[in-house]
Amino acid sequence: MKRSLLVAALLLGVTALPAQAAAPVANGVYTLASASSGKCLTVAGTANGGLATQVACVATSTAHQWRAVPQGSVFNLVNGASTRCLDAPTTAQLQQWGCGDGTKPNQQWTFTASTAAPGKFIVRNVATGQCVSNQGGSTAGNNPIVQESCSDVARMQWTFNGPSGGRTWSDSPDGFAATGGTTGGAGGTTVTVTTYADLVRYATASQPHVIRVNATLTASPRGNEIRVASNKTIVGVGRNGSVVGGGFFLDGVSNVIIRNLTIRDTLMPEDDPGDDTYDYDGIQMDGARNVWIDHNHITRMNDGLIDSREDTTNLTVSWNVIAESRKAFGIGWTSNVTARMTIHHNWLRDNASRNPSTDNVAYAHLYNNYLQNITGYGNYARGATKMVLENSYFQNVKDPYYRDDAAQLRQSGSVCSGCSGQQETGGSAFTPSSFYSYTLDPASQVPGLVSTYAGPQANIGV
Repeated sequence: MKRSLLVAALLLGVTALPAQAAAPVANGVYTLASASSGKCLTVAGTANGGLATQVACVATSTAHQWRAVPQGSVFNLVNGASTRCLDAPTTAQLQQWGCGDGTKPNQQWTFTASTAAPGKFIVRNVATGQCVSNQGGSTAGNNPIVQESCSDVARMQWTFNGPSGGRTWSDSPDGFAATGGTTGGAGGTTVTVTTYADLVRYATASQPHVIRVNATLTASPRGNEIRVASNKTIVGVGRNGSVVGGGFFLDGVSNVIIRNLTIRDTLMPEDDPGDDTYDYDGIQMDGARNVWIDHNHITRMNDGLIDSREDTTNLTVSWNVIAESRKAFGIGWTSNVTARMTIHHNWLRDNASRNPSTDNVAYAHLYNNYLQNITGYGNYARGATKMVLENSYFQNVKDPYYRDDAAQLRQSGSVCSGCSGQQETGGSAFTPSSFYSYTLDPASQVPGLVSTYAGPQANIGV
């Protein structure tokens, strides 16, 4: 192994293993290698208009990684470094541009298995009908990647490789959830569920369970929040586990892990602005203890995506996509100041308020989060909260971070790009390392890391 590749792998905290070819799946992260050259698709820089070229593959480089984000039956290809979409403009050479809501046809692609080269795929643009091609089939570095009339030939055949083995993930939490001894259903019976009725049955049982969700499950009735009992792990099998039209409610329970799930879609168009009629949350916690919420994608819920209420404590929320909501992540609903929580490596995007709103929390540690396209406000320390904010990245965020007069907020190392409004700190807050150990990623790396690794992962729950 070349020293440069080894160093890159160590910096990203991954193990450099041989990449594995894969059939592209929803939200999978891949490098795309040309069959004609063996080189990988990348784009120049992180700005709109960056041109697509091929370069020698470095599987651990987020600039070479693409997330296949589903839009119905087609996909956006989102670059891991820039978080912009591969775009087919009116010119031949492909570019990157902001993804918006993901519905631009010139940024939507289909993947068709090659009949001439097993394990390779033809990548076709929805708007133009043309295919991604290594211009002329060249083996040269920085050769343009263009669109041209489709043909099942080597220059238009692409291998989707997993990024050098990816990261591996511990089955034990970090942060304040770890200090509380959170183990979920460990030691109980492990079950695999493929129906919503079975998920409800095992999640509400009095006995400890590790519940593997291996299907897309539709909540019944719509908006139902499963009342999870203590001592449970609910984990998606790879990227197969989804709960559609409902969520989870942790009421006065302890020792619960919810991981690697997609939880989505309870929006009710006829609801009132306060969401009082259809109070449908993704995950609601009232007086819960020792909870780990990790690697989920929670989106388009009618009320909050996550609500941590009424002294819920020893909570860690890590590596989640928390997206597309009026109210993303609310914390408080109490006059007590006892709660302790760690919030790190989450991608909060395309939300309005509560990203999060943190009221009367004794110790709130927020680090390495990526906030993108936030129209209401970002990290808000309210009441008597003591908040430490470290090495996060704010992109197009209104009021990235600020505090009430009584709250304390200490910030260091964060980056704001295209932000407006308040960036207010004050007070000494607390020292997180006196409670647990942790490692900070540089803020400049956060968009690439979080957009690649937040949300459900193929190697969790399998």
